[in-house]
Amino acid sequence: MRQAIAIGFFLGILSAIVGSYLILQQMGMMGGVIAHAVLPGISIAFFLEINLAIGAFIAGILSALLVMGIETRSQIKVDSAMALTLSSFLALGIILINLLKTNQIDLSSILFGDILGVTAKDVWQTAIITIFIVVVTKLFYKELEFYTFDPIGAKACGLPVKLLYFGLICAITLTIVASMQTVGVLLVMSLLVGPAITAYLLIKELYQMMIVGAIIGIFSSISGMYISYYCDLPSGAAIVMTIFSCFMLAFLFSPSQGILNTPQNRHRLSVIIKSLYRR
Repeated sequence: MRQAIAIGFFLGILSAIVGSYLILQQMGMMGGVIAHAVLPGISIAFFLEINLAIGAFIAGILSALLVMGIETRSQIKVDSAMALTLSSFLALGIILINLLKTNQIDLSSILFGDILGVTAKDVWQTAIITIFIVVVTKLFYKELEFYTFDPIGAKACGLPVKLLYFGLICAITLTIVASMQTVGVLLVMSLLVGPAITAYLLIKELYQMMIVGAIIGIFSSISGMYISYYCDLPSGAAIVMTIFSCFMLAFLFSPSQGILNTPQNRHRLSVIIKSLYRR
C-alpha cells in the first residue's frame, strides 16, 4: 500500500505536467497512439530479457515518429495517421507475443493496470522520471509556453520547434511507461488528460493548470487506489472513474465554465428554490 501511494503521488504530478501541454496543443489522441504502440516493444524486451520500460519507450517513440512522417510526407490527415498507427502497432504486439512465445507476459496487468502490484523498483523509476520532467519543464518553461500557445511564432523567432515537439513526445512516452503498472496502457489516456482538462475548467494560466492538475491527479490516484482495495475493483478502472468524477464536478460547477453556473441556469435555480420555499 505504501508503494502504491508513493507511485500514485508521483504519477499525479507527472500526468498533470505532461497532460497540460498535451491538451493545449490538441494532441490528446497522440497519447492514445503511444499507449497502444508500446505493446510490440514490451514483447521484444521480454523476449530479449531486458527492462520492459526500454522496449516500451522505443516503440512509443517510433509510433509517434511514424504518425509525424505520414502527416508531413503525404496529404493524409493526422487523425487518420493516428488511427492506422494505433491499430497497426497493437496488432503487431499481439503477433509478436505469439511468435516470440512471450505468453508469460501478464497482459491483464499491462493493459488494465494493477497498482497494488507495484514494486520498489517501479516507484524509484517513476520518481526519477517525474523529477526529470519537472526539472526540464522548469528550465525550459518560457520556451515551452511560447511553443505551446504560438508554434508558428516560436518557429519564426528561431526556437527549435521540431526538437521541442520531439521532447514532448518523449515526455508523453515516459509518462505512459511510468503509468503502465498503475492504470494500464488502455486507460492511461485518462490519467494523461483527465487531471489537466479538469484544471483547465477551473483556471487558465499554464503553471496554475499544472499545480491544480497535480493536486487532482494525486487525489484521484490515491482515492482510486483505496476504492480499488476496499471494494475489490480493478485499480486502473477505479482511478480512471475517480478522475472522471472530478472532471464532472468541475464541468458542472466550475465558477467560470460550469454549465450549472451560467446566468440563465443560476436564475432558473433561484426561481426553483423560491418556489419550493413558498410551498
